[in-house]
Amino acid sequence: MSAPYAELARLGTATVYEALGRVGLVEVPLHRIVPGSRAAGPARTVRCGAADNLMVHAALDRTQPGDVLVLTLPRPEPVALVGELIATQAKARGAAAILVDAAVRDVEELAELGLPIWARWISIRGATKDAVGALDEPVEVGGATIAPGDAVVLDADGAAVVPQALVEEAVELARARAEAERAKRAKLEAGALSYDLDGLRAKVEGASS
Repeated sequence: MSAPYAELARLGTATVYEALGRVGLVEVPLHRIVPGSRAAGPARTVRCGAADNLMVHAALDRTQPGDVLVLTLPRPEPVALVGELIATQAKARGAAAILVDAAVRDVEELAELGLPIWARWISIRGATKDAVGALDEPVEVGGATIAPGDAVVLDADGAAVVPQALVEEAVELARARAEAERAKRAKLEAGALSYDLDGLRAKVEGASS
C-alpha cells in the first residue's frame, strides 16, 4: 500500500468515516475472511452479470498493485464470485484486497492465502462465465457509491469509502480525530466521564430540571 492508503488502513474505517462527517458508510454486514486483516486502496470496480463472474476474470487483466477489487452484481445474491483460484490471481497481480458484494467460497484456502477479502455471503453456489458486464464504472455497495479510484477502507468493523479527491484530506482529518481520541482516552483512564467531557450531563439533567 502506498503511504496515504496505508495510513487510512491504520486509522481504520470508523475513524475515517467519522472524520469525514459520517460520509462513505458501506452499510451491509460483511464477512472478513482473513482474521486480523485490514486494507485500503483505490477501487477497481466491477459490475458482473447476474450470477456470473466473467467480468471478475476480465478485471484481473486490468488489476494494478494496490488496487481494491470491488465486485458487484445487478442485484446482490449469494453466488460465489471469488474462490481460491480467483484470489490466487488477484494476489499475484498485487491487489490490496477484494470487496465482494456477493459470496465467496473456499474460505479456509482463502484464509491461508492471506489476501484480505470481505464478502457479504459465504456460499458454494457457483457462478457462470457468460455475461458481459462493466469495468471501471461507478457501482453501489451497501448504499455507498464507489467510483473507480475512490479509496476503499476495510477492517474488522466493515467498509468505508473516501472519494478520490478527498484522500489526502481524509488522512489529515482522521489523524486529528485519532489524536483527539488518544487525549480523551487518557482522561477516561484517569477517571473522567464522557458524560461530562462531552457535555451530555447538561442535556440529561438540564432537560429534567
